[in-house]
Amino acid sequence: MNAPVHPQEFRTDDGSTPAQRFARLRDTGYADLAHLPGELPGSRLRGVLRTLRFLRDPLTMVRDQVDRYGRVYRTPNIGGGWQATLIGPEANELVFMDRDKTFSSEQGWNPILDRVFPRGLMLMDFEEHRLHRKTLSVAFKPAPMQNYLGALQEGIAARVAKWPQDVKFYPAIKQLTLDLAATSFLGIPWGPEADRINRSFVDMVAASIGIVRKPLPFTAMARGVKGRAFMCAFFGREIPKRRGAAGDDIFTQICNAEHEDEASGQTRLLTDQEIIDHMNFLMMAAHDTLTSSLTSTVYYLGTSPEWQGALRAEVQGARAEFGDRIPYGELDRFEKCEWAFKEAMRLNAPVPGLPRRALKDFVFGNYTIPAGTHVGINPMMTHRLPELWPDPDRFDPSRFSPANSKGRHKYAWVPFGGGGHMCLGLHFAYMQAKAFLFELLDQRRIVLREDYEADFAMFPMPKPRDGLPLRLERL
Repeated sequence: MNAPVHPQEFRTDDGSTPAQRFARLRDTGYADLAHLPGELPGSRLRGVLRTLRFLRDPLTMVRDQVDRYGRVYRTPNIGGGWQATLIGPEANELVFMDRDKTFSSEQGWNPILDRVFPRGLMLMDFEEHRLHRKTLSVAFKPAPMQNYLGALQEGIAARVAKWPQDVKFYPAIKQLTLDLAATSFLGIPWGPEADRINRSFVDMVAASIGIVRKPLPFTAMARGVKGRAFMCAFFGREIPKRRGAAGDDIFTQICNAEHEDEASGQTRLLTDQEIIDHMNFLMMAAHDTLTSSLTSTVYYLGTSPEWQGALRAEVQGARAEFGDRIPYGELDRFEKCEWAFKEAMRLNAPVPGLPRRALKDFVFGNYTIPAGTHVGINPMMTHRLPELWPDPDRFDPSRFSPANSKGRHKYAWVPFGGGGHMCLGLHFAYMQAKAFLFELLDQRRIVLREDYEADFAMFPMPKPRDGLPLRLERL
């Protein structure tokens, strides 16, 4: 077997031109994966066309690949070279549990995110990841979460009240979730910098899937790098104000959290740069993934008046009991709202594909896959496997009832990841979703145009190409 590979060995840049680098990477790793079924090497033009086709309709492409090659196959990697794609709940469990410390999340995500979201929690591995996760988790414990809920409900009610009857939902909810992230994460209202901050995050996320991977003029990557520089300066100015200060917001708590240093074993505060990197990543993760998931939820409720009515009855019953604010201890009673949110994330996983890089040889599906291989797992496809999800393209929140969930593979549904890299803000996301549906559905009906069918761009996160126009009819 091949010797284990240290992550640092992959961080190479020899100064070659883009054309030379493409020629080298086009076939890099192909020989090591030639024993897997899958695609064959092609020209540079073919590679670009394939990437564009994948971004246009990834679900159809992946379904076709699974039909042709099975659930372990070789495919070109969007960042260059080749990857082994593993499909299904067993693959998810292998990678997420990572009992042998085989899979590097850092080296999987670095080619995609390292210029715009470096050193975020998702781009850390093993003990370093565990220690930083432990430090950041202080901001998501019950006491601060209870404080966030009040601010979230107040912000949601104020902003949704101003929405017009006819609205493009995606940009409206994106602005709302960014405003909510400002309140909960930073503890400040947005001022004149709000539009620039929003644009910076949009540019940073768009850069992650830009075809040109260097910040050349007029490219998505150049805009993303510029957006990151703006956000670093923004957070850098704020950190001194938070050190030693009391505050219920996530930013202040992280500025003052005690962190166990991996090298010395002593506790210390996070450095300014560590805080900047974590806040950049957490803000993106908090508002972009929620924007995507709530958009999908509202769309599918618009396609299903029956389920929309069931959720409205649940909301109105709760309001009759405790009024227009949800007590923190009552969040669990919104059972059907949670089912619908989960089902929307099944159909449109907020992170459709998850990359890793193998640091050791491993075996899966009777194939030995060597150290150094890029590995991709695919929640988007696993969430549509018919043996796990009968009639998989149909919106049916009852799939997540206790009775229907019983016996389902633990890793059949993984919108929040799993194992040591399970999303740190998972309960925060559920809380925001329930607070939003509590406000939206009480006195409004979601109405789509007749015969309307949303066309979602799936990467980097599901987003309706037309912004999801709909009507919010007052009851």
